[in-house]
Amino acid sequence: MSQRDIGISALAPAADARCDNQYALELCALTRVFKLNRGLWARPGEFVAVDNVSLRLRRGETLGLVGESGCGKSTLAKMLLGLLAPTSGNVLVEGREIDGGDRRALARRIQPIFQDPYSSLNPRRTVAEIVEVPLRLHKLGSAAERGARVKQILDMVGMPARTHDRYPDRLSGGQRQRVAIARALIMRPDIVICDEPTSALDVSVQAQILNLLLDLKQEFGLTYLFISHNLAVVEYLVDSMAVMFRGAIVEQGSREQIFQRPGHPYTRALLASVLTAEPGLGIPDIERYAGQREA
Repeated sequence: MSQRDIGISALAPAADARCDNQYALELCALTRVFKLNRGLWARPGEFVAVDNVSLRLRRGETLGLVGESGCGKSTLAKMLLGLLAPTSGNVLVEGREIDGGDRRALARRIQPIFQDPYSSLNPRRTVAEIVEVPLRLHKLGSAAERGARVKQILDMVGMPARTHDRYPDRLSGGQRQRVAIARALIMRPDIVICDEPTSALDVSVQAQILNLLLDLKQEFGLTYLFISHNLAVVEYLVDSMAVMFRGAIVEQGSREQIFQRPGHPYTRALLASVLTAEPGLGIPDIERYAGQREA
């Protein structure tokens, strides 16, 4: 059964919320500056976490956002989810700018899957209750309709009925991430922000979750922004890539272009750090690339 077959009209997004635009998501000169308190007598400083980032994701595309830890990837994700306000710049979903009051109204259009599923799951709720919460918060469907929807989505992510009444501490890491995926998809989003969704999992489980994400993308027609520092994972999953360095995008292109013909020295250093045979060799020299922008 596909997502569209469930027949719960109350759970469907409003028809007038969409527009005919080839881009599911657009980031236009998005910037986030944090104020730094340097003490009582010192002048306050600033830290630019995200610096003038512009990206476009076509419908059904998976774009990989890569870079070292601390480069601004997660800060960017928080702005897209409405968890952090940008200092400047715009976010457009299906051609519609979102800010302020719009952000809550469009919350169900963009949903996250976070790195650590255990910390993002309420330990006092069962699996079924956790997945149902977004529907209840948005007052969507009757109790029976919500129950049917929860069962369907849990089945689709590979959580059998016997696990629906369990609490998160009774689940494996892979099962917890499946619950997190189900919770993200219960709102029928158009766009899913995957922020390091497999980095806390064993390698064998990572492969299962990645294949699940690919299957769900096809089933639901999803658009993914996949944030990771693991280039092997990114190469397997994405269609296009953007490389982030110190808050700025230094290179964009197709997966093949980035991996086979990287243009920016920082991108080449990132690839070298993965491809090197000896641990510690080829690690990017951060200071070397300071001040260099998009190739």
